[in-house]
Amino acid sequence: MRRIPALVAAGLLFAACARNPATGKNELMLVSESQEIQMGQQADSGVIASIGLYPDQALQSYVMALGKKLAATSERPNLPWTFRVVDDPAVNAFAIPGGFVYVTRGILAHMTNEAELATVMGHEIGHVTARHTAHEISREQVANLGLAVGSIASSQVAKYAGVASQALSVLFLKFSRENENTADALGVRYSSRANYDSRQMDSVMSMLDRIEAGSGGRLPEWLATHPNPGNRIQHINSVLAQTNKDFTGTTVNRDAYERRLDGMIFGPNPREGFFKGGEFYHPDLRFHMSFPSGWQTMNSKSAVAAQSPQQDAVIEVTLAQGSNPDQAARSFLSTQGIQAGTLTRSNVNGLTAAAAPFAAATDNGTLQGNAVFIQYGSNVYRLLAYGPQASWGNNQAAAQRALSSFGPESDPAILNVQPQHVSLFTLDRRTTIVELARQRPAPVPVSTLALINQVQDSTMLEPGRIMKWVVGQQLPATP
Repeated sequence: MRRIPALVAAGLLFAACARNPATGKNELMLVSESQEIQMGQQADSGVIASIGLYPDQALQSYVMALGKKLAATSERPNLPWTFRVVDDPAVNAFAIPGGFVYVTRGILAHMTNEAELATVMGHEIGHVTARHTAHEISREQVANLGLAVGSIASSQVAKYAGVASQALSVLFLKFSRENENTADALGVRYSSRANYDSRQMDSVMSMLDRIEAGSGGRLPEWLATHPNPGNRIQHINSVLAQTNKDFTGTTVNRDAYERRLDGMIFGPNPREGFFKGGEFYHPDLRFHMSFPSGWQTMNSKSAVAAQSPQQDAVIEVTLAQGSNPDQAARSFLSTQGIQAGTLTRSNVNGLTAAAAPFAAATDNGTLQGNAVFIQYGSNVYRLLAYGPQASWGNNQAAAQRALSSFGPESDPAILNVQPQHVSLFTLDRRTTIVELARQRPAPVPVSTLALINQVQDSTMLEPGRIMKWVVGQQLPATP
């Protein structure tokens, strides 16, 4: 596309400026509302497939109703608003364009009343109504194109709005400090309009601040896209002061909210797989596998993976397409861009398998690796190990040992493991969380119990208070 004169470009950019419905500011906007909705619908499908929805219809309906109540008070009430609880133990909430808002079961467990949830959902609604993601996409398009806006009107917008493979990229755009402050203010606005005690946003930020402080240097999920909560409390208090609202008699709903959490899964669900050191066990699928010592491991609903300490090799396990190992192997090895070695039939720990080395050309050079396809029960599993050709020799032996370790799991302690749950009880006397933990042993640290109840170790708890507790077993000991 030929670059167009700067004066014409400036005119087109000016024409692309739009008044932000939530803030009233004129902003560059190259993504239409219909494109936002299409983008959101595509990303929503990806969220459901990769994270999954929490299987509690009553809780889903509750969050949906609360979200729609808040969205009705916003400047964009006619969007196809959708609110979901995702089956994720991380303390997180996020929104994508078009009116799709998500809260994790992890953040629900860490909040103590409905007003807190209303401010969090109001904050995420604010990101949508203020079109923060759409604005970031518009800004990045201009930056990447060097103001050659003639091409924006077609292929570049389609890249973001019409291609499913790009849809999930909207989840990883980090919001600016200004955007976060705006969303905080809008969260106060919408929750206040819905007659909630918006001061509860302070409690949420304090809770998130405690999580960050106790994360041991590991970035909490919330902070992947949201700046430090501790630095925002002062701004929130300023916004609350400017509302001049008397919050007396506004809705908090502590007890009713917490009762909805009774029985909810807490923390990672071991039924979906868990690590003990470098050993991975999957009770539902009844297999185990050993990963190299020192490698960083990850487990999700659709894959198990590990990365070498030097980040130059990856091992991943997924379900394969195909009714048997041969068919699955040939389907994968015939993929365009893959150069396959000789396919061999083998036996891996008593399971029928097919394996082959492969190479794949990428923009960053050639990858080299091994692929193994294993039949186990009604599933065919695809095990891949690969890395840059230049360094593959450093990792190949360790990776091959991992691929050869896949096998059936028969230990009843592993197969029968169950997730931990939230359990409620009412205090019958004055006490502290530390004293309670001595009397009611829990499978999590006292610090976790204090965090989900938003109290300190020394806080004196009064009779009649509903307490959230965690019940269940520790992960079983393994060989």
